[in-house]
Amino acid sequence: MNKSELIDAMADAADISKVSAGKALEGMLDTVMNALKEGDTVTLVGFGAFSVRERAARTGRNPRTGEPLQIAASKVPAFKPGKEFKDIVK
Repeated sequence: MNKSELIDAMADAADISKVSAGKALEGMLDTVMNALKEGDTVTLVGFGAFSVRERAARTGRNPRTGEPLQIAASKVPAFKPGKEFKDIVK
């Protein structure tokens, strides 16, 4: 399912226009991204939690030459599914 298919499904499920569903989805995505940017965690009970995880610096290898290189520490977005979500997928 891509973004436009998700918007169509949201519009049908909520009985609203596709434009309204698109705005709602964009608003939700922007809000989640801005919260993570600020260092917050976004928890949707039953669905899951979006958070930022820190990756430690580490030594990697250049796949072309095989020589070692340093990979800097970084922050990455993460998602941990909730119990209800996991149960539905099983």
